[in-house]
Amino acid sequence: MLEVLTGTGLAVAAGLNAYIPLLLLGLAGRFLDVVTLPAGWTWLENEWVLGGLAVLLVIEVVADKVPAVDSINDWLQTIIRPAAGGIVFGSGSGAQTVAVSDPSEFVASQQWVPIAAGVVIALIVHLGKMAARPAANALTAGAAAPVLSTAEDVGAVGLSILALVVPVLVVVALLALVVAVPLLLVRARRRRLSVDQL
Repeated sequence: MLEVLTGTGLAVAAGLNAYIPLLLLGLAGRFLDVVTLPAGWTWLENEWVLGGLAVLLVIEVVADKVPAVDSINDWLQTIIRPAAGGIVFGSGSGAQTVAVSDPSEFVASQQWVPIAAGVVIALIVHLGKMAARPAANALTAGAAAPVLSTAEDVGAVGLSILALVVPVLVVVALLALVVAVPLLLVRARRRRLSVDQL
């Protein structure tokens, strides 16, 4: 059960920012004794992979703060974020994927289930983010982009850490996220309407 909560928290974080959970999971597997990646996922601990993820994270963080560029970035991330969700759910849930010569053997082994679950979770979060961001930018004349992006990055870091350290709290964090997002959008809309009335 804890593995599912870990995988879910990491996949949701990947839907917000693909590189944060990948980087944190790789760093935790490499430097902390509390995280041991399954054999098929130890490549996440490689210093070249970690360096590449760090560079991609910097690019993502900067691009996601600029209005209009953030929407283009979301379109580009439509494949990357769900793929990252599959990777982090598969590795975070302890899935033991192995190389198989026959694809039917892989399907029969059910090794694809945690990966598919992570892809679906990250895709749902990503699509929600992708739909909300242009609306928030339009309501606030672009002022929401850096604020929302920073909140998403902080949320992705927090969810990733909770998923790795205290997976039970992932449920609480996800409920808070579900409640907070609509409240923030309503508040931004009210603020925009009050500015328009002046």
